[in-house]
Amino acid sequence: MKRSKGYNNAVALFDKNKKYSVVEACELAKKTSTVKYDAQIRVSFKLNVDPRHAEQQIRGAMVLPCGTGRTQKVLVVTQGAKMEEATAAGADYVGDKEILEKIKGGWFDFDIIVATPDMMGELGKLGKILGPKGLMPNPKTGTVTPNITAAVNEIKKGKVTYRVDKDGNINCLLGKASFATEDLAANFEALFGAIVKARPAAVKGTYVQGVTLSSNMGPGIKVDASAN
Repeated sequence: MKRSKGYNNAVALFDKNKKYSVVEACELAKKTSTVKYDAQIRVSFKLNVDPRHAEQQIRGAMVLPCGTGRTQKVLVVTQGAKMEEATAAGADYVGDKEILEKIKGGWFDFDIIVATPDMMGELGKLGKILGPKGLMPNPKTGTVTPNITAAVNEIKKGKVTYRVDKDGNINCLLGKASFATEDLAANFEALFGAIVKARPAAVKGTYVQGVTLSSNMGPGIKVDASAN
């Protein structure tokens, strides 16, 4: 694949075969950003798991200690008094069955849906629409809950969700290129700790087989996970 001059210049800043410490990798991910905007810094974990087995389908959510630098539009699907609670909590959109009709019509001006349990029956009817987009609420990620205020506050503070894909990889937002290196490193340590804690009992051998940091359109930098 032919690469741009900017990309090739970025690759020249580090040894692509070397594994760097978390702090070094975070600094390099910032330096190797090739775009003119404030790029996202993302992390990819290659795990020794088989997602075909339910007990190895690693999935969760957490609030990163230094946030994500990303403002997410939150839609709360609920009814009754909970609608007022959602509005007071700072949800961008609040609705019941009527707002689900808007989604059926192609409206997707939001990033995440939080729903109260009593609305999941209605939301389930939109599974074929929301599922492929990764928008279906789930109790494991805290997006199906009666505690709307806490859920919205966590998302606004920098909550991220992670889920292993069919190849055993987890890809997750870590922050922005404008973040201080120590803030990116703190976010990494928190996320890495959560993933290590979620190690399935059935996994034998090395659990985390590889970790890579990168910015939007930037090269991947290998992280020495054994140092954590």
